[in-house]
Amino acid sequence: MSTLIDALYSALGTDVRSDGGQCPSTVLCCTVPGEKFAEAAGVLKKNYALLAAEWAADETPFGRGFSVFACYRWGKEYLIVRSELPADNPQFPSITPCYVPAYRFERQIRSLMGITPLGHPDPRPWIKFEDWPQDIFPLRKTYDAAKPVPRVQGEYQWARAEGEGIYEIPVGPVHAGIIEPGHFRFQAVGEMVVNLEERLGYVHKGIEKRFESLSWNDAVRLAGRVTGDTTVGHSIAYSMALESMTGCKVPERAHWIRALFLERERIANHLGDIGAICNDAAFAFALYQLSRLKELALRTNYSLFGHRFMMDKVVPGGVTVDVDITGADTILAELDIISRDFERMVVIYDENASLEDRVRDTGWLKPERARELCTVGFVARASGLNLDCRIFNPFPPYDQYHNIELAVPVKVTGDVHARVWVRVEEVRESIRIIRYILEHMPRGPITADPGKPLPDTAGFSAVEGWRGEIIYWLQAGPRGEVNRCMVRDPSSVNWLGLEQAIPNNIVPDFPLCNKSFNQSYSGHDL
Repeated sequence: MSTLIDALYSALGTDVRSDGGQCPSTVLCCTVPGEKFAEAAGVLKKNYALLAAEWAADETPFGRGFSVFACYRWGKEYLIVRSELPADNPQFPSITPCYVPAYRFERQIRSLMGITPLGHPDPRPWIKFEDWPQDIFPLRKTYDAAKPVPRVQGEYQWARAEGEGIYEIPVGPVHAGIIEPGHFRFQAVGEMVVNLEERLGYVHKGIEKRFESLSWNDAVRLAGRVTGDTTVGHSIAYSMALESMTGCKVPERAHWIRALFLERERIANHLGDIGAICNDAAFAFALYQLSRLKELALRTNYSLFGHRFMMDKVVPGGVTVDVDITGADTILAELDIISRDFERMVVIYDENASLEDRVRDTGWLKPERARELCTVGFVARASGLNLDCRIFNPFPPYDQYHNIELAVPVKVTGDVHARVWVRVEEVRESIRIIRYILEHMPRGPITADPGKPLPDTAGFSAVEGWRGEIIYWLQAGPRGEVNRCMVRDPSSVNWLGLEQAIPNNIVPDFPLCNKSFNQSYSGHDL
């Protein structure tokens, strides 16, 4: 038994029932009565668990009603707590008083599934906009995505900070660049920000709904397009969730190639981010040089794998491309160039006094606040949280601890500089990991038959993408089709971290703080 499930059994006793349909077996799932859903959250909070995700599923095709789920993690343990809800009046006690991230998860559940979180402090819609009819719930089975939705009158009610000298600054949703849309509403006194509220959802494309109309094998292509800069991470996460349901044994070499792709994706994005952060502090030289190195990595990807971002190269059962000796030599030569020039840029960054003045003590996210928000990835690690799925939920070769010796950089200052420096050390570590992979990669096939899941089974996966932990939860319907695909990109929790890091900073530092988080709009607006 696990620490978390033991705690639930001790507190709730016979109200806890084990759910045998959840895969893999290392991820436990239990069912509690709907009225005990929040009580279970309180028990797990006392046992130091973090909230990883919260979602709902329409289970009327099975002859049931709805179900609400919460996934908790503690160290290597993941525990899914489920409550069944009636079809005619689905509601459950909110866990927002226990876990801050539930604040938006539950608003989204209400907006897209039409399930009421009782006691939730904020009835405003999330993802679904206020000019949609209130009685339309896109994730219900009764919703017809082919029909146009009538537009109604509606206006979003922004939070307000009041007081002498406070004024408001709207930013977005359309920005002066090529980034996706998001609306930020500041209240400030002079140059000092006293409150920030985010409004996202502008690139909601109905991705989770679209999964339900695809075959299991075709759906991986959609997963790879949830957020384009993390196509590898999302493809691996989807594939691993499906493989856990079917019992597919992925060839060892395919696992290693997936890890190679994942680390290359991490390097490219971190190089681009570090340069962009420097550019927002008016240090354009670093942007140009690091963009050059990122471009070198992307061109190598295209040359060897046929796509700059390695899109559609990870599929259920393995991968579609291999790495031969010539390709390995090409990657090693590229890494030598990137490593040499990157280290020169790190020295320049570290010795630039004016840049240091902008990035240190800016956008401070305290460790205790980062844990309260259940942040993940480099945001969490820059604020003192040692979280990395490559250690706590590994697949080969990450599970070979004694050989690969993965080092996870953790800082405690939680400012822009810490988020930069975590990226710096992760680039170094990813370069080392890729060299290890190319030297020790096993021979063998690169794909296997993924198989088909049995009806009414569920699969779970957690993969460390470059932004952090990516979670997929899949559910097979009564005929073995896709009944539900829940996607939780790291941005779903890390956007809250940006909102909390901005107060007490000056308005001109917002772009710098925002880029140091660099969360995905598309990955959030599902």
